[in-house]
Amino acid sequence: MADETTQQPQQASSEGQQRQAGPGGPRGGGRPGGPRPAGAGGREGGRKYFRRKKVCKFCVEKIDSINYKDVRLLSGFVAESGKIVPRRLTGVCTPHQRRLTEAIKQARNIALLPFTGRS
Repeated sequence: MADETTQQPQQASSEGQQRQAGPGGPRGGGRPGGPRPAGAGGREGGRKYFRRKKVCKFCVEKIDSINYKDVRLLSGFVAESGKIVPRRLTGVCTPHQRRLTEAIKQARNIALLPFTGRS
């Protein structure tokens, strides 16, 4: 009798497959319990691209002080909309990002840089 319970026939109906799929439905919308399969990250079969490690421009060029009057330098770290670009996009290290932010804010207050992208 124990053999009968362990060897149940597979149900071929889609209803049976959905019940076995779990809470996320047949596509598995929920998070799987185990590790991801090897090819499940990003594009499968697509071209893998190499992302270069971003380095801090100020550390590389050994710029110690970030001057609020250097508008050409500061404008490279301000988006077209007027927002300060985050360090994960620019690659600037944390201490230099703090000094850069202060310099941009000072330049805005004395009208060297715009607060917004609109004129």
